[in-house]
Amino acid sequence: MAGRSVLLVMTTLPDAAVAATIARALVERRLAACVSVQPPCLSVYRWRGAVEQAQEVPLLIKTTADRYPALEATLRDMHPYEVPEIVALDTAQGLPAYIDWVFSETIDEDERNKQDDHG
Repeated sequence: MAGRSVLLVMTTLPDAAVAATIARALVERRLAACVSVQPPCLSVYRWRGAVEQAQEVPLLIKTTADRYPALEATLRDMHPYEVPEIVALDTAQGLPAYIDWVFSETIDEDERNKQDDHG
């Protein structure tokens, strides 16, 4: 898969409504092929010297390394947290047909138009 790096990006959000809004925006903008909105979970973390806990909604975002910078910028812009969790894991393996699908669904519109023009 050299040159075809697929990332699994994780973030957490304060509620299902915000999670669904961000998930939809990422897919609509072709920054992600798929975003899986997970059930709420309890997060325990240290913030500004105190141990905190909150219910959060995790997102699992499937994208490409090429689209990651724009995805991160969009997440940072839309995310309600001061310091959002944005962690990207490079996938070492994957079903080739799924990897192809991720790439086909995350091609930005300018690149898609170039491909259509050149056949």
